[in-house]
Amino acid sequence: MVKSAPPPLANRKPSKVEGIKENSNFLREPVATQILEDTTHFSEDAIQILKFHGSYQQDNRDNRVKGQEKDYQFMLRTKNPGGFVPPQLYLALDKLADEYGNHTLRATTRQGFQVHGILKKNLKAAIATIVKNLGSTLGACGDINRNVMAPPVPFKNRADYQYAWEYAQNIADLLSPQTGAYYEIWLDGEKAISAEENPEVKAARQSNGSGTTFTDSEEPLYGTYYMPRKFKVSVTVPGDNSIDLYSQDLTLVVITNAQGELEGFNVFAGGGLGRTHNKEETFARLADPICYVDKADVYEIVKAIVATQRDYGDRTDRRHARLKYLINDWGVDKFRAKVEEYFGKSVAPFKPLPEFKYEDFLGWQEQGDGKLFLGISIDNGRVKDEGSLQLKTALREIVEQFHLPIRLTPHQNLIFCDIAPKNQAAIQEILDRCGVVSDPGKIEPLFRYAMACPALPTCGLAITESERAIPGILERVRALLDKVGLPEEHFVIRMTGCPNGCARPYMAELGFVGSAPESYQVWLGGSPHQTRLAQPIVEKLHHNDIESFLEPIFVFFKKSRQAEESFGDFCSRVGFDAIREFSAQYQPETVAVTTAETSAPAKKKAAPSRSRPRISLYDEVYSKLKETATSQGKSMTEIVNEALKIYLQIDK
Repeated sequence: MVKSAPPPLANRKPSKVEGIKENSNFLREPVATQILEDTTHFSEDAIQILKFHGSYQQDNRDNRVKGQEKDYQFMLRTKNPGGFVPPQLYLALDKLADEYGNHTLRATTRQGFQVHGILKKNLKAAIATIVKNLGSTLGACGDINRNVMAPPVPFKNRADYQYAWEYAQNIADLLSPQTGAYYEIWLDGEKAISAEENPEVKAARQSNGSGTTFTDSEEPLYGTYYMPRKFKVSVTVPGDNSIDLYSQDLTLVVITNAQGELEGFNVFAGGGLGRTHNKEETFARLADPICYVDKADVYEIVKAIVATQRDYGDRTDRRHARLKYLINDWGVDKFRAKVEEYFGKSVAPFKPLPEFKYEDFLGWQEQGDGKLFLGISIDNGRVKDEGSLQLKTALREIVEQFHLPIRLTPHQNLIFCDIAPKNQAAIQEILDRCGVVSDPGKIEPLFRYAMACPALPTCGLAITESERAIPGILERVRALLDKVGLPEEHFVIRMTGCPNGCARPYMAELGFVGSAPESYQVWLGGSPHQTRLAQPIVEKLHHNDIESFLEPIFVFFKKSRQAEESFGDFCSRVGFDAIREFSAQYQPETVAVTTAETSAPAKKKAAPSRSRPRISLYDEVYSKLKETATSQGKSMTEIVNEALKIYLQIDK
């Protein structure tokens, strides 16, 4: 892959967005003016500033009518450091989804919530409601630090996890915009009631260090132009990769001594996944180990890294503006040296770490203080009531009755914390009545570990389907694994509707990235613990051809895998040349059934058909079908075929 740097910045003009930020009066205009106008949407300039306030303007493409105005609506995203959602905020969001949204909530891959379908006339009321209920959307989007991630598991007897949550919140506060624009526009200048800021954080923001801050500026860390692009931060503990640490711009790893006392942090930097098809100068990249820093200096090292990216990141080409490109172009040594200039002294060497592993923390578990927590799997993060699965109702009832705090996970799931053991049975009764599975062992693993972005119809960047497509594709992958004799096999599958990679497909064992209508670029070879990048093996695969493409790869995996080797590790070990060679020579024993006319196994080998017939199911039928398949340990495809054979009186 070519990774060429653009021409020197001195010879190039800043992008249009840089001018919009400069002229915004610290994120006020033109949003402040246009929110008062009786229109359905904002101008292009206002859209860029609106992102900093936590909202994207969208158009529901399903509702487009030729000759009529687009179906404008807005997505609001909350900022919840470490995924923490107090009960009061959750109930407010649940109500907002019904009053102003599309009756669903969506847990994001950065531990926040999104509310979709809000009209412009209701945007101010929705944001004000969130702020008045202990929440915020400020900085959830835009060229700024995004939501700071941390492991969601509420282990109260683990000091390292306590430190991770504490510093995730503190760094979120440190890097939060200081402009008054947010409260002026959405709350008419009324400052929200919030927790008292850590004095160390306040002092660190005001300290200039070696040029890290702007004196006498409304934005001491960001200045007039804010960051060149989004800046993603996470804090974790050694061994816990529930937060996909290698995909972050900046990750801090808690380092404690033998007594469990905080000593400092290991620092990773330069991860990022967004890219553009057919532009090899854009690429996914893993974060590099940078240094170790004592706890007394952690805020200064964060500021030094932010300042380096702020002052030297590419502000001319937004496709080349993330920190990963700066580190890639400079190299780690040059980057570290520049960070040390802002830091004011040399940094210490990176400390050894154990191998990182992924966990999702689902099911009922002890949290270490006599209380319980409960991790609930949410398909693609979509909280809704549909058919026999009344997830939205169940979550609302539990929060209303037991006032439980929530931690959202980076895998779009949800954890209820601080559950008194005496309340376990009552909570389980609500879940059972609403059709919510609480035992992770009863969840099909392909679904359990899969993720997808929303994509169509609302995301303006989406090329093809993702959230709406992945359930069917997972079923087809499951059926194919069963067919080739791998009924117990599962691996990490992630899908996005465009190459921006919001569901982090480039870290998956099998990634689908939208590349054309109904077609995907396919990535293979990521680690089951998200510690290695996958690589693209095919640029454009039509969704009808998924079985014919994957079948020889799965057969090769079955025949040539090493003991206990995962699918992603296998693909990485044998390499794509071997995979392509095996696939080219592969001859299937039978042809997959694709039409009613070929209901019996074909006697002759034939090329796979691109015109795979498809049918639609009513929501309540699909929900019941999925529930039945799960309870019987079968795929939905098997259940449908058995039922249709009986209904159509077809002999087996």
